[in-house]
Amino acid sequence: MKKVLVIGATGQIGSELTMALRHRYGCENIVAGYIHGSEPKGELAESGPMAVADVTDGQGIADIVREHRIDTIYNLAALLSVVAENKPRLAWQIGIDGLWNVLEVAREQHCAVFTPSSIGSFGLETPHEMTPQDTIQRPRTIYGVSKVATELISDWYYYKYGVDTRSVRFPGIISYVTPPGGGTTDYAVDIFYYAVRGERFTCPIKAGTRMDMMYMPDALRAAICLMEANPDGLKHHNGFNVAAMSFDPDMIYHAIKKHLPDFEMVYDIDPLKQRIADSWPDMMDDSCARQEWGWAPRYNLPAMTADMLEKLKPLNSSI
Repeated sequence: MKKVLVIGATGQIGSELTMALRHRYGCENIVAGYIHGSEPKGELAESGPMAVADVTDGQGIADIVREHRIDTIYNLAALLSVVAENKPRLAWQIGIDGLWNVLEVAREQHCAVFTPSSIGSFGLETPHEMTPQDTIQRPRTIYGVSKVATELISDWYYYKYGVDTRSVRFPGIISYVTPPGGGTTDYAVDIFYYAVRGERFTCPIKAGTRMDMMYMPDALRAAICLMEANPDGLKHHNGFNVAAMSFDPDMIYHAIKKHLPDFEMVYDIDPLKQRIADSWPDMMDDSCARQEWGWAPRYNLPAMTADMLEKLKPLNSSI
């Protein structure tokens, strides 16, 4: 039976991943790791064990791993792209110094580690259409630089020490559970909240800017399936491209209008978000993930749109 620590269990991915893992492996086997000020609430707090798990405190992580006999760590501690660009030192302390602490604990305690990378690990020189699994990565944001470092350090721990490190390059993730939190692709979450409230949405990304996106249920499946994959089939370990859909603001706007014909959208471009978005792929080639561990998404843009609007209806009783 797996014994799992989720670091960052109250974040965008962590809050839903923790519950998915509890349903899969048993609530008592999944520890929700959090930092002071971000304590779990509701079902997340009531359904299983939790502990303060700050990646900047390596000894604290080691104590949790020993106490709960952890064999797998999902390390989700990171600042999102826009926040990281405004707080670069903190982004590095959490994303890289924190990762080093986690990997050292994993080396000493024989744990597997999942630390997500991102489409932000690419840059302007990277091919934007069908971005290859193995290609140039020259990001110009601290978020992207830290994600490239994450992939390389994780690979180094695998080859140097035999630590079972694995990761995917997540695209923008869309969820009805957790509100936007400072990412470049957050407009694709925010737009749904405005739509169900009957409000006009102001888009910070210009028309025609395509980016890879993924619905949260698929993102959770990707993380869990990769960690469950037979290692004998893996040629890569860290930085698997995973894709589900690619769209620009007009495409998601019109997908929503099919359900809510009166919905309106205007543009007011955020220069920082646009600069970051322009450096990211339009669409990734995820054939390695498909071949090596059977990755396949279940949601496309129409299916995700319908499900998001259905799940968010309680926000507005008139819908």
